[in-house]
Amino acid sequence: MIESIKRDWFSNIKNDTLSGTVVALALIPEAIAFSIIAGVDPKVGLYASFCIAVVISFFGGRSAMISAATGAMALVMVSLVKEHGLQYMLAATILTGVFQIIAGYLKLGNLMRFVSKSVVTGFVNSLAILIFMAQLPELTNVTWVVYAMTAAGLGIIYLFPYVPVIGKSLPSPLVCIVVLTIFSIYNGLDIHTVSDMGALPDSLPTFLIPDIPFNLDTLLIILPYSLSLAVVGLLESMMTATIVDELTDTGSNKNRECKGQGVANIFTGFIGGMAGCGMIGQTVINVKSGGRGRLSTFIAGLFLLIMVVFLGKWIGQIPMAALVAVMIMVSIGTFSWDSIINLKKHPMSTNIVMIVTVCVVVATHNLSIGVLVGVLLASLFFANKIGRFMVVKSDIDEEAAHRTYKVVGQVFFASSDQFNSSFDFKEALDTVTIDLSDAHFWDITSVAALDKVVIKFRREGAEVKVIGLNEASATVVDKFGVHNKPEEADKLLNGH
Repeated sequence: MIESIKRDWFSNIKNDTLSGTVVALALIPEAIAFSIIAGVDPKVGLYASFCIAVVISFFGGRSAMISAATGAMALVMVSLVKEHGLQYMLAATILTGVFQIIAGYLKLGNLMRFVSKSVVTGFVNSLAILIFMAQLPELTNVTWVVYAMTAAGLGIIYLFPYVPVIGKSLPSPLVCIVVLTIFSIYNGLDIHTVSDMGALPDSLPTFLIPDIPFNLDTLLIILPYSLSLAVVGLLESMMTATIVDELTDTGSNKNRECKGQGVANIFTGFIGGMAGCGMIGQTVINVKSGGRGRLSTFIAGLFLLIMVVFLGKWIGQIPMAALVAVMIMVSIGTFSWDSIINLKKHPMSTNIVMIVTVCVVVATHNLSIGVLVGVLLASLFFANKIGRFMVVKSDIDEEAAHRTYKVVGQVFFASSDQFNSSFDFKEALDTVTIDLSDAHFWDITSVAALDKVVIKFRREGAEVKVIGLNEASATVVDKFGVHNKPEEADKLLNGH
């Protein structure tokens, strides 16, 4: 226990502290922007980002992962806030947390193993594109000074690590923000700053209970929103955790992460914050800046609150160009450039899944919809591929008028038609043996196909023997099959 605490919290103190500070700065404009999207005061998003990051650092299942208010969650809340107001949104946030905790106990985090590599790659690439697109408003209809500041910021980010002695000891995104802020204040540049995004809170959050009627009508109003928020939040968080697993070559506890997200959202709802989830953009900033432990996530949340409440005057003067440069760096670093190179090497189905995932996410600006479409498409391709691996071979003993059919492969909904068409029912036979020792029956569709084959042979006057079923297949066939149940088989045989 003690060793685990040391590893998770105190094994990387300097880098975790510095990277958490960078993330805290990057969270400010994002939290304000997402509050505006949801139609609430900026402090709702800022309080949420502080609370979720701090709570998830203790309860989450993935070290170094950043969770806070996000755009995907904000989009789900828009109509709820517009039609029923802030208090109902807070109640929906608390109920979202309850659903996510339940999901954790049901071990729904294990479902991530069904998300293919091509879907993850599409998720990452689409997110990189969305992060870049989100910076375009700050680069549209602006003076040349903004472009120069952004270019200078990118130059600092990519060149500072090569500076002798100090280049490796300080995160270049933090250096970029500090240098450009000092330069902007010193020269009195008239450019867009953080304070232009909205008023920063000037007080600490307080505990509150949503001011709503506690009745069935209220529950029916917030229930669909809470379910949607829970699904979207868990999906994004699980995908983000998977990305960090790959970036750091370490594992994570997805079910604990589900519970942690739930606890964080419950806390958030009670201090006046909006629901949130894992943020891959800020998480990549954290990891790229050297963050590896839970301390980095805690520092990000704590410093965010300290900065916006006590240092708001200075934080408000940070030029947006500096933060745009950081986010462009994140976009470039997040995009999987190898996926472009591998388009010629990978199978067509893999490329299609990746590209469709990217297109759907970019078109809808909803990561969850894109991932769900990608998972569905990948599943269909997989089912089609596995279905083609099923073959039926046969040998005939002409003297005995007996044919043996040997089935090899997986029989399920995608291969059942091929299974049916592999038998010659019009051949004059006395007996037929169907050898299933090298086959596996997965579902009701495959069992129905076996029933159909056996009944058709019996109608033609042949005696049918089915042999070799493995234990799992036999269980399914015994439960759902009819060919081995005399009364039901006779009804089908006689056409009833």
